[in-house]
Amino acid sequence: MLALRVLVVTKIFPNAAEPQSAPFNRQQFAALAGRCEIVDVLATIPYYPGAGLLARWSSAGRLAEVPAHEFIDGMSVRHPRTLFVPRAGHGTWGPLYVASLLPYVPRYRGQVDVVLASWAYPDGFAGVVLARMLGVPAVVKVHGSDINQNARLPGPRRQLTWALPRAARIVAVSRALADEVGALGVARERIAIVMNGVDGELFRPRDRAEARAALGLPASAAIALYVGNLKESKGVLDLAAAFERVAARRPDAHLVIVGGGDARPALDAAAARLAGRMHVLGPRPLADVPAFMAACDVLALASWAEGTPNVVLEALAAGRRVVATAVGGVPDLLADPALGELAPARDPDAFAAALERGLATPYDPVLVAARGARGGWTASALALHQVLDDAVRQR
Repeated sequence: MLALRVLVVTKIFPNAAEPQSAPFNRQQFAALAGRCEIVDVLATIPYYPGAGLLARWSSAGRLAEVPAHEFIDGMSVRHPRTLFVPRAGHGTWGPLYVASLLPYVPRYRGQVDVVLASWAYPDGFAGVVLARMLGVPAVVKVHGSDINQNARLPGPRRQLTWALPRAARIVAVSRALADEVGALGVARERIAIVMNGVDGELFRPRDRAEARAALGLPASAAIALYVGNLKESKGVLDLAAAFERVAARRPDAHLVIVGGGDARPALDAAAARLAGRMHVLGPRPLADVPAFMAACDVLALASWAEGTPNVVLEALAAGRRVVATAVGGVPDLLADPALGELAPARDPDAFAAALERGLATPYDPVLVAARGARGGWTASALALHQVLDDAVRQR
């Protein structure tokens, strides 16, 4: 039997300029490539005329030098430039994204069996249109803020309520996200829940004292860790405000922040007020993250909205309890009180109380890893492959 031929469309994927972007997509698709043929990953790059001149201020400008084609983890990755109009609203992005991919239609006609679009908008909208042009089914994978936030905007919502019910399957990473997709008009029997995986070689219980010594962190401190994008919707400013409350009551408390983004200046200002107890370290490669996980007492995530955040899965696999907001699929991951503490979103006082509880609670890392286990990337890719195969067989 011939291997399933998959064309991936997504704007969240690594590239030469941002090699640490969306590691979950890279890991899952690399594992998927072991079961089927990934013809190409169309890892799109936002573009507008003159973008390269604004590299200092614009993410599109910073990506202007990404090559048109590269190989990542053995996969052929092409980087189409997709036109968008800055500050003109999200409503135009879907149609412009489709128009930017039209030159690729002849290349893939008769060469693929299914289009997999990863991210609801504009990728999912464009993936459905592209699949119809190629005469194949579309599967759209949704992650979290693409549905919880973007789909609430009027323009994207109209386009998604047209596109998502026309997809052969929708893949959601959490039960809560599947419910949101159902509210957009997708029949429940066409929604599959496929959780992301965890690299068990990287994320496993490790010695805390050794990790702290290697990273130069205080041996006896109570350390909370944040890993992710530094943007307001990820709750990093709420986390900083909560930690300031905790730091006033616990002289041994420290907060380590790993990541980059627009909120960095505000976090640097908060760190300056806390005299060496809040460490804003910038982005790190995925391979460096396990050492920070090992060094911490708890992972902290104060997001306003989520799907199933991979960083929580990784922390649990590393044997570290989690303090997080009760959004998206997070409560399902932390249903066992042994695994962490929950707090409402956008409430620094409540998060501070949860963080204090988390830092004060002793636990066995091996027990946390055993109870929090959710499976690796091979199992995740196997489940995704089954969804893709079903979409092709039942088109």
